[in-house]
Amino acid sequence: MANFTIADIKALREQLGTGMVDTKKALEEAEGDREKAVEILRLKGAKGNAKRADRSTSEGLVVSREQDGGVTLIELACETDFVAKNERFIALADKVVDAVAAAKANSVEDALAASAGSQSVGELISDEAAIIGEKIELRQVRTVTGDAVEVYMHRTSKDLPPQIGVVVAYSGDDAATARSIAQHISFANPSYLSREDVPADAIEKEREIVTEISRNEGKPEAALPKIVEGRVSAFVKQVALLEQDYAKDNKLSVAQVAKDAGITVTDFARFKVGA
Repeated sequence: MANFTIADIKALREQLGTGMVDTKKALEEAEGDREKAVEILRLKGAKGNAKRADRSTSEGLVVSREQDGGVTLIELACETDFVAKNERFIALADKVVDAVAAAKANSVEDALAASAGSQSVGELISDEAAIIGEKIELRQVRTVTGDAVEVYMHRTSKDLPPQIGVVVAYSGDDAATARSIAQHISFANPSYLSREDVPADAIEKEREIVTEISRNEGKPEAALPKIVEGRVSAFVKQVALLEQDYAKDNKLSVAQVAKDAGITVTDFARFKVGA
């Protein structure tokens, strides 16, 4: 009979985030030796990584790391919330963001190639996925730089690590307002910084859509141009941060709030797990 207890299974499972059955089998094969069981799980997991390639990764976390003149933000995704809140997965996210920030990577491709000790970030993630037994992927990476930066991390559940992360770059001295704008971004989910940043093709596509909608609603043809432009303006106000109504006071735009505080928002990033 193998020399381990239910408590040993539970402890190893919580350490690695592996399934109960796989953990028990590994301990049986290792005759109760936890270190050997970890190696067994790793080897078996490596073989299973390819099989898990098509699985969905809708859980995970967002983590940030400050560096000189900026902040690196990443989304590390996994399959289940059990793994998302596991200490080993959280530790992996910390190692990944440290390596990505050190490399000042600004894309997933560059981040995966970054050095993480004796291996690349991509190899580190693959090795840990083999041990944990779930598909793990680095889904989003962004390094935001500016005169000053503020970070806001939001937990959608008290039992899980942050699942929404926002970085705001700005010039000026009012950090409290910059942080409040970061909180606004976490809620309002803008796609662009300003009206000028909204791509012309996105505006034209929206114009085509609202034109068809307006015609289908039976709006008079002579009134269509004014109606369409009003709806296009509403679209821009929805997707451009500085045009949005401020979440804490919808009588003010974000641009006005920033101006009143004497700050200029120059860039931002927002990641949400699974989005």
